[in-house]
Amino acid sequence: MNSLRSSRTRRIAGAALVVAALTATAACGGGSNDEDGGGKAAGYNAGTKGVANASAKKGGTLKFIGKQDFDSTDPQRQYYGFTWDLSRFYARQLVSYAPKPGAAGGELVPDLAKAKGVVSNGGKTYTYQLRDGITWEDGTPITSKDIKYGIERIWATDVITGGPSYLRQVLDPKTEYKGPYKDTTPDKLGLKAIQTPDDKTIVFNLATPNGDFEQMLAMPAGSPVKKEKDTAAKYQLKPFSSGPYKFESYTPKKGAVLVRNDKWQKASDPIRAALPDKITITVNSNIEAIDQLLIKGEYDVDMNATGMSQSGRTTALKQHKDNVDNIETSFIRYVDIATKVAPFDNIECRKAVIYAADYKSMQTVRGGPDAGGEIATNMLPKSIKGSDDYDPYGILARGGKPDVAKAKEALTKCGKPNGFSTNISARSNNPGEVQTAEALQQSLQAVGIKAEVDPIDGAESSSITGSPAVVKKRGLGLVMTGWGPDFPTGQGFSQPLVDGRFIVANGNYNVSETNDPKINKFFDDALAETDPAKAAAIYTQMNHAVADLAVQMPFIYEKNFTWRSSRLTNAYSTAAYNGRYDYVSLGVVK
Repeated sequence: MNSLRSSRTRRIAGAALVVAALTATAACGGGSNDEDGGGKAAGYNAGTKGVANASAKKGGTLKFIGKQDFDSTDPQRQYYGFTWDLSRFYARQLVSYAPKPGAAGGELVPDLAKAKGVVSNGGKTYTYQLRDGITWEDGTPITSKDIKYGIERIWATDVITGGPSYLRQVLDPKTEYKGPYKDTTPDKLGLKAIQTPDDKTIVFNLATPNGDFEQMLAMPAGSPVKKEKDTAAKYQLKPFSSGPYKFESYTPKKGAVLVRNDKWQKASDPIRAALPDKITITVNSNIEAIDQLLIKGEYDVDMNATGMSQSGRTTALKQHKDNVDNIETSFIRYVDIATKVAPFDNIECRKAVIYAADYKSMQTVRGGPDAGGEIATNMLPKSIKGSDDYDPYGILARGGKPDVAKAKEALTKCGKPNGFSTNISARSNNPGEVQTAEALQQSLQAVGIKAEVDPIDGAESSSITGSPAVVKKRGLGLVMTGWGPDFPTGQGFSQPLVDGRFIVANGNYNVSETNDPKINKFFDDALAETDPAKAAAIYTQMNHAVADLAVQMPFIYEKNFTWRSSRLTNAYSTAAYNGRYDYVSLGVVK
């Protein structure tokens, strides 16, 4: 997920108006390049040090471009990090993230609710009162029943696919509810774990305490949906807005236009600045062309924020450095090893890949340590409590280069001394991913492992690599991917990836299909622990156990270069969205 979600504080300091937060922060740096369409470039890394080109001015059109479309515009089906960021324009939740730069942006603040939840019943009950003046795009009030209905949709896994499953896990771990489309109650509000005693009150009853619950509600999956406007699987073609913008149009794989929602009331929303008059989103699969269009000033920002191409990065740094931010993210780029695809059902065959891999080469393809990030040795980002330097395969000791002897030893142990054949899935519209897969392919070839690269469209990941059946059918033994924390705990990063109870038929993120009772129990033990330090120690053990199973091959703790147009205002890297800009705060110089 799809995030630099580090240092999230549980402290409530009030939900200050975004305009006040922005105008109180001085624009950093100062460049003179204004070739990209008006305004003045704020300076190299200005968006990582504070707010670049702070302004409260309204108007103009904010222009996004990206090589990959939304995984869905339906809030309950979203899991790409950039779609969570974009959804703030049209979807609200009970709580969301503070419109502040850096780590402060990870603070949870009230959104549709008047205040954060009142917790009772030993940490199992959360009660919220809704604000006044919160409305749908048709002007009708947003009610507690709308919020309950929206959340209920994630139980309809045969229709609403692709989104996170945390809320299902904590509210209905036995999955007794079947979703609103099979709900036989008259109002389709039969989920017992959520109560709506009146239109302004909503009460959640968890099966067991979970200190991350409000983080789960802050995801788009916690957004309201008006039952009368729900078109089930087709809802993503035109979601009904609860935010400051609504969809004028959306054409999958081509783009979207959002315009002001004139029924939205700023007085009801302490988070969203709503500065542009219009927002356009353009999808263009040509990564190099996107960089050129950004540099020419035809667009303002890459919505995917996965980094510029090598050629674009070179041009930008040489000629327009004041428009560039080098952002540290909490993403790990890694390879999932599908344990249900032979011969990776044998741990030694999995270890052979890890030993044979040339980490240094893959790092170089992604831009080296400065542009791409440091070599990774395990699957917890440094921003997560419990992370350490565990390196059971001696990756750093060998400088990231292959250990051919150990790879061949592992191949012998798994009964494949001469190697074997497999396929590597890589997203063709994710910068450097196919090239990284090709670098891995080359290093595996040296020990007799023949890996064919199978490029896929990233927008189709949930139905290809997210389908265990398709993974097996296509023989995708190795899946090149990346992940950022949904929220900054071991649960928020690792549980969807390695807890066997999170394996689903569609929209699956446990691609390795890891289902180890010991690992599953680590999550249960950590969630039952009220002391964050003790929980972190359990996540350390969990992470070590995952590494020892050789089910994933992390290779880089990601950094990337992001373009910021000179006409862009209020650009700042935020902890809430993995280091991306907080899109809902952006404006433009007209």
